[in-house]
Amino acid sequence: MKFAYYPGCSADGSGIEYGMSMERTAKILGFELQELEDWNCCGATSGHNTDKLLSLALPARNLAIAEKTGLNMMIAPCAACYSRHRHAEHAVQHDPEMKKKIEQVLDMELQGTSETLSILDVLVNKIGTEAIAAKVTNPLTTMKAASYYGCLLVRPVEDTGFDDPEDPQTMDKIMKALGADAVEWSHKTECCGAAMVTARPDVGTRMLYRVLKDAQQSGAECLVTACPLCMLNLDMRQNAVEKQFKEKFNLPIYYVTELLAIACGDAPKTVGIEKHFVEAGKYLETVKVRAQEAKIATEQAAQEAAAKAQAKAKTAAAAFVQEELKRQGECQD
Repeated sequence: MKFAYYPGCSADGSGIEYGMSMERTAKILGFELQELEDWNCCGATSGHNTDKLLSLALPARNLAIAEKTGLNMMIAPCAACYSRHRHAEHAVQHDPEMKKKIEQVLDMELQGTSETLSILDVLVNKIGTEAIAAKVTNPLTTMKAASYYGCLLVRPVEDTGFDDPEDPQTMDKIMKALGADAVEWSHKTECCGAAMVTARPDVGTRMLYRVLKDAQQSGAECLVTACPLCMLNLDMRQNAVEKQFKEKFNLPIYYVTELLAIACGDAPKTVGIEKHFVEAGKYLETVKVRAQEAKIATEQAAQEAAAKAQAKAKTAAAAFVQEELKRQGECQD
């Protein structure tokens, strides 16, 4: 299976771990990523805050390049990149006048055939959780993870549509396939504050606090995301949140692709775990130890159950023999 690949600006910068683990995920699961030639920034927040046509033309140019590859499906790992490309797709497919304006600006034709996919959509609906589980060699048993989708991956539903906009489950399914416990919590689609944390820290930091607090109160020991900005805010700014609200969270933040690669045998360093701000390696070691203990306990329980079943069968067999001998004795009399 081959996909056009739009890495986005963060894959070699602030979200380098995401880029590293995306490549490992593709190799492990056997799908190919063909990076777009001469791709450009999607515009993200700056584009649609500046000019509507600009905000659509920037991602549309990438879609036009993807069309020329002959690959109809393009993976955009970053939630913001995914959102902007899906928004441009919708405009091209449903607004003929805007499509014409975009083509004039770009001096490129658009067929509207490219479909941008989230990595969550690919993993669950194209690869399948059974195929993922079959690759797991180091299951994340006992990991208590809060799957954090943020505000862009599943909304607006007319642009996305691959998961429930209020209670998405794709990342939860992936985590379960890796052996982890996906905790139920209420803030899985709440905004992390995005750039508001910089522009209005009095507002943005409180938004971050609410996400971290709800995850902690719901029993999560870590958060899992598929968005570089969510990762940056929750990981890099967690210490600032703790200082402001005088509470300790110490919640490691992971990309879903990092955990997939690790569960499938990669060393944490291979996917950049040491680059995280909140220490994330020790928790993985804790999970590894607990998983081994759980495996031993399960095996012992199975052995005990088998021994009890065997003893019960012997008892039943002996009782049957006694009953048969008794019956035969009565018949002789």
